[in-house]
Amino acid sequence: MIDFEIPEDDSALLDSIDRMMAKEFPPEAYREADKNYQTPWHLLPLMGDLGMLGLPFPAKYGGMEKDWRSVALVNERLAYHAGIASSLFATTVSFGGMSLMTYANESQREDLLPRLIQGNARFALALTESQAGTDAAALITRAQKISEGWLINGRKIWISNAQASDYLVVACRTTPHSRGSEGISLFLVPRQTPGIQMTPLEKLGHHCMPSWDIGFQDVVVSENSLLGEEGRGFKHVLSTLQFSRAGQAANSVGQAQRATDLACQYAKERTQFGRPIGNFQAIQHKLANMQVRVNQARLCLYQLAWLIATQRPCRLEAAQAKLVASEAFQFVTKEGMQIMASAGYAMESDMQRLWRDAGLFTFGEGTSEIQRNLIAREMGL
Repeated sequence: MIDFEIPEDDSALLDSIDRMMAKEFPPEAYREADKNYQTPWHLLPLMGDLGMLGLPFPAKYGGMEKDWRSVALVNERLAYHAGIASSLFATTVSFGGMSLMTYANESQREDLLPRLIQGNARFALALTESQAGTDAAALITRAQKISEGWLINGRKIWISNAQASDYLVVACRTTPHSRGSEGISLFLVPRQTPGIQMTPLEKLGHHCMPSWDIGFQDVVVSENSLLGEEGRGFKHVLSTLQFSRAGQAANSVGQAQRATDLACQYAKERTQFGRPIGNFQAIQHKLANMQVRVNQARLCLYQLAWLIATQRPCRLEAAQAKLVASEAFQFVTKEGMQIMASAGYAMESDMQRLWRDAGLFTFGEGTSEIQRNLIAREMGL
């Protein structure tokens, strides 16, 4: 049976997060950053100071050796305050750190994990291409062996936080004439390597997390830049999906709870026809449905975190958590906008940002349709 009791040290860390976010990135700062397309990178070293970025990693690298239940709690709490804070945390821990732990060599771990845990190393995954989105194995960016190491040529698109990253993890086809998931390798490419060109992409939401179109023209990297085994890059990415999907689910749950609380508070304060609109059954039912959807998503997240922590198989549960949480996030923000009406539609409202940002989660890092396919496959269909 899963124990929902939060340990004292985790509870203390959550309280520290509340204080940190209130001081370093309060709601008004988030509104300003969203308006001006600014990423709060100053939060990463602060997370490092609190030990958050080292939660699941061994002590020899500076980690705290906690399990994924602690990671999920922290991720969710950060998201409640600011979705971008949760995204920065998850990109660093779930993608950057767990990728290093899962398939990097020891030299790469010793070099990068201590810096990552301190909040001094930023990573971006360069996987998606114009013809390789959901069908990620259709990528055509290539890396060719040369005397100096590897020569990379190709193009990536919709790569989050690429320009500000220290390292791009680039998926390339290294076996000539290979097709599908075979013959793909991963490379750890320093952002300032000559031959990398970036163009920003305008988008509806997630203004604090810029996305980039990246060109690689005769980019030379060393032999030591190979991350994991040659030709097994796609399998390496798949081996860490449970961590990234847990991060997406936690981010969705935290922000969905924030949206529900905002709408509930508004319903208590907004008066029409001589009484608060929260007194009307129609509004009460909307809010009740919103909270139920958030609670369902949270249970899926905590189940997944428990399975990861206890090293049990979780392919179905990872897809389920991502699916249920992302769709709950969209549901509650749509209902929140309906409850708040013009007050939510105003650009100074946090609800409109939550509504805009929710859209990404049902297709980013795997569409809802793909998650349902994966669940059905795990059911033997």
